[in-house]
Amino acid sequence: MFECLRGNVRFSDCGAERILGSRRAAAACGFAVTVCVLAATCFVYQWLNSKEIAEPAPMGKLIVDASEGSGRKIPDTMFGVFFEEINHAGAGGLWAELVSNRGFEAGGSNTPSKIDPWAIIGDPSSVTLSTDLTSRFERNMVALRVEVRCDSRALNNVCPAGGVGFFNPGYWGMNIEQGKAYRLVAYVRSSGPVDVTVSLTGPNGFPSLAASRIILNASDAENWTRIELLMEAGLSGRNSRLQFTTEKPGVLWFDQVSLMPLETYKGHGFHPKLAAMLEPLKPRFLRFPGGCYVEGTWLRNAFRWKATVGPWEERPGHLNDVWNYWTDDGLGYFEFLQLAEDLGALPIWVFNSGMSHREHIHVASIFPFVQEALDGIEFARGDPASEWGSLRAAMGHPEPFELRHVAVGNEDCWVPNYRDVYLKFYHAIKLAYPDIRIISNCDGSAWDLDHPADYYDFHIYETATNMFSMGDHFAKAPRTGPKAFVSEYAVTGRDGRTGTLLAALGEAAFLISLEKNSDVVEMASYAPLFVNANDRSWNPDAIVFNSSHIYGTPSYYMQQFFRESGGATLLPATLVKSSVSGSIAASAITWRDPVDSTEYLKLKVQVQISSPKNNNNNNNLIVLRNCFHRL
Repeated sequence: MFECLRGNVRFSDCGAERILGSRRAAAACGFAVTVCVLAATCFVYQWLNSKEIAEPAPMGKLIVDASEGSGRKIPDTMFGVFFEEINHAGAGGLWAELVSNRGFEAGGSNTPSKIDPWAIIGDPSSVTLSTDLTSRFERNMVALRVEVRCDSRALNNVCPAGGVGFFNPGYWGMNIEQGKAYRLVAYVRSSGPVDVTVSLTGPNGFPSLAASRIILNASDAENWTRIELLMEAGLSGRNSRLQFTTEKPGVLWFDQVSLMPLETYKGHGFHPKLAAMLEPLKPRFLRFPGGCYVEGTWLRNAFRWKATVGPWEERPGHLNDVWNYWTDDGLGYFEFLQLAEDLGALPIWVFNSGMSHREHIHVASIFPFVQEALDGIEFARGDPASEWGSLRAAMGHPEPFELRHVAVGNEDCWVPNYRDVYLKFYHAIKLAYPDIRIISNCDGSAWDLDHPADYYDFHIYETATNMFSMGDHFAKAPRTGPKAFVSEYAVTGRDGRTGTLLAALGEAAFLISLEKNSDVVEMASYAPLFVNANDRSWNPDAIVFNSSHIYGTPSYYMQQFFRESGGATLLPATLVKSSVSGSIAASAITWRDPVDSTEYLKLKVQVQISSPKNNNNNNNLIVLRNCFHRL
């Protein structure tokens, strides 16, 4: 039962049919009720036993005080998203680049180097692939050397029909769509004239979906030449590949081979459908680029922002050794800032604090990392005439980005010297940028921090039952001092699997508790955000995709229930329970629709009832009800 109190009038609800039949009472309470969505947004999950789910008996009464001035504003930043380069979320996902290992650098800077997934077309007696250090790009010197021995005009060793060469299947196949255009960029050099056919084909080299030719005379081919072609697909293929073939003998070199769809999200290089999946969440912030990805197993493989900016051809890329794959860093620091702006979200940059999973820089040697953080802030916010602001401007964004939050490392508080190192970052950043809000890795939800911070980071991965029971955790947190940033939360393990309704409901109960404690919790984000179905390094995740398909898990849709909470007004809501066994989580907010300025009352109620057959934590009926009333 729901009761609204305004003045001396009490307005009760026991179902949608009653709501719609009680307009006079609703008007007296101050609501112009249009609909209360119960059946359509009531998620019911029976864990294990029962084949039939009976309507649960009333568990109690929710009394909401909607009187003028009774509420408290929820922070504008309350719910956002967290991106980590995990599960091929960026390389082969959100970043729209279709070529895997486009610079042939994935095997490292030594030669011969591993060039997977590039592979040969033809017999090794006719064509060989190798690598050398002849690239024109100083930070990524590896180039592909292709020696063609067959000749279509010779009497012996004649090239097979279609020629010989090499191909790239992308990230578990390229999704090529009929009528769509794709921009190919490649750098080519040769010992003689060049006549190479570039094709988009099916997985075995046929059928041809699009084709073009690279033709250079000997004098032009003597030096590295940038080739750019626009290829329009005449057919579709979900598991396609990019290939280069020739029938002319000689030696050719290729480097920095890129294939991007002409259509990307807001023209900035992001996968249009994957990026669009973030819009319904209405994220108030974007935390990036990780996670453990920020640290690396070894510091040499940590995300270092300076190596990820500037022209994409000159970015060296690095091994994501935590999650065990190469990233060419096409999705770099600049692109993350751009994505946040495109989504209307505040960027929250997590930078390396001089620590990896196995190495810790001593405080006496931390200055280069501190300077790198200061330079990164200047890149984002500096004047276009400044050293690093000028690079941002050269990349096409003269206006500063709205960077207000930074996090000093990720999950580093366990390292004995973290606090000493953190203070070096804190004081240097505050001196240069007093308005920047700094996030500590140390948890301050149980006791006061022993160092200054604007926020403390809190991560939680739990069972659904334990997540539900976390409802009073922040109710006991200190009410003064740094605010909480719950930057990673999810139900995992058997309850979470690869995405379940049970997990989403446990998370919803937790987020209801965050709303109610939003005086001390200002930000929260689910983790991880994306997973390529071909590389499930972590389960579950909010959005699942492969080369051609995308879907959201229940946790993704659960987050949409909370998308209006940022900046909304939290109303006092009292639960009066009956004698029925179970737990209830509930909150009430009012929010204004920015489109038509209509004000709504939004209730979120989750009920956890013990199974009648087996009253234990593994057998639960969980109900989430979300009601909307127009004020």
